[in-house]
Amino acid sequence: MGTFMAKASEVQRKWYILDATDKPLGRLATEAARILRGKHKPIFTPHVDTGDFVIIINAEKALLTGKKLEQKMYYRHSGYPGGLKETNYATLMATKPTFAVEKAVKGMLPHNTLGRQMASKLKVFAGPEHVHAAQKPEVWEF
Repeated sequence: MGTFMAKASEVQRKWYILDATDKPLGRLATEAARILRGKHKPIFTPHVDTGDFVIIINAEKALLTGKKLEQKMYYRHSGYPGGLKETNYATLMATKPTFAVEKAVKGMLPHNTLGRQMASKLKVFAGPEHVHAAQKPEVWEF
């Protein structure tokens, strides 16, 4: 008897909603990455995208514990000499909370083509409203 390997064409995808209200950002991101990869399914295959779609609502209410809001920094570089820009997470969560959550989740996915495919199934919204009601998403409890 051989080992079961899922085929990409046979994967059944579901939609799940994760509520970020009063949840630590890292705990939220690990759970979202786990669902996006498909590790919660018995058919998980490392080289196939077996994951489901994830909708994260209330991203602006996600928590960073300790002094992370002031001390944790987001860096970006323009590519030119002296072009390093830095922003602390207090500013980032106040201005672009969806970006902060997306960055946390994408950092926990594989850094290759498969990981980018998985990240495309992530939908993040700052408030409680989302536009994916037609997909009939289920609430994920964690």
